[in-house]
Amino acid sequence: MTKLNRRQFIKAATVTAASAVPAVNFVKAQSKKIQLGFIALTDCASLVMAKELGYFEKYGVDVDIVKMASWAATRDALLTGDIQGAHCLFGMPFSVYTGIGGQAGKELPIAMMLNNNGQAITLESSFKGVGTDLKKVKDRVDSLIKSGKAPTFAMTFPGGTHDIWLRYWLAAANIDQSKVGIITIPPPQMVANMKVGNMDGYCVGEPWGGVAAQQGIGFTHITTQQIWKHHPEKALVLNKQFSERKDDVMAVMRAILDASAWLDNLPNRRKAASVIGASKYVNASPEIIQARLEGRYDMGEGIGTRQFLDDMMLFSRKGATSMPRHGHAVWFMTQYVRFGYLKKLPDVDKIAEKLIMDDLYKQVAKEAGLKLPDDDMKPWTMTLDKARFDPSKPEAYLKEHSI
Repeated sequence: MTKLNRRQFIKAATVTAASAVPAVNFVKAQSKKIQLGFIALTDCASLVMAKELGYFEKYGVDVDIVKMASWAATRDALLTGDIQGAHCLFGMPFSVYTGIGGQAGKELPIAMMLNNNGQAITLESSFKGVGTDLKKVKDRVDSLIKSGKAPTFAMTFPGGTHDIWLRYWLAAANIDQSKVGIITIPPPQMVANMKVGNMDGYCVGEPWGGVAAQQGIGFTHITTQQIWKHHPEKALVLNKQFSERKDDVMAVMRAILDASAWLDNLPNRRKAASVIGASKYVNASPEIIQARLEGRYDMGEGIGTRQFLDDMMLFSRKGATSMPRHGHAVWFMTQYVRFGYLKKLPDVDKIAEKLIMDDLYKQVAKEAGLKLPDDDMKPWTMTLDKARFDPSKPEAYLKEHSI
């Protein structure tokens, strides 16, 4: 995966998805080459474009990006050091550390955030009468449960972002989560599994919501920015040993910050969609990727088109996106208790301190001239149900929001 020159870049922008990516031989962490994993999702764009635009080379690091099959495979490769970092669910390090999604106590440090927004819950076409109405969803699900045909919903990793958005949505709709099926499916396999009837709905990142709508097998019921505007989504997550190579980590972060700023210049998104749509990356229609990258959502099943403006998928927001926040870590671990993954709150502050490399991020951001947000650990209000969360008082939240 070499850097493209200008002519090759333009040529690559016309490539459409065609074939699967061959297996990649990993390079061990002690070599000079750095390998960063990614999943076939639109929000891998900052890693892909940092490679294709030559930003990694600009900052003196030799980086290859490696396509991974699933989040579990990504977790394992990070823990063994087969890859040094990855485009990763923000919730994964906390899920692994607390024993939900891996061996408890294993550390996967978070260097920075990669994006906000841009995920969605897709419902199978037989649900089309519910549209975007939560009450109608509840009525339909309750009817299916009563008839002995409880629906099944899919997410991508236990305790990951997609899992928690799905469970939060079910709770907001007053649906008893113990009476529906919740299964784990890798992101690129969602559409195929819905086609053969393995699930009634799923939560995943783009372009797989847009692909289902375009193919007429499902529709976008709700986006995750409608659950929580500017929610944390993907992060740059590191192998523990690699996280100690500060110079290399900072160089990688600088390259991704440059790519993130490039992506938030909206005229660049058409070019980005053409590049990441290629088979070696996301392997999906550049037109579908571009539309949703630009905030234009054909919701499917006659619902119409919705335009997202300041809450489309965002990669930088002049640094407001990129900073990892302790308060967001506390929110996720609080939801783990709320949804029955953990019996009680762990030491959320200690875990956040251990896993979030915010001091290093702040150093890199300051050097890049980015303003550091001052909102960490301040309360906020969720978009969907108007619930207020104060990260300094997670116990009080749990008393008010049990399920």
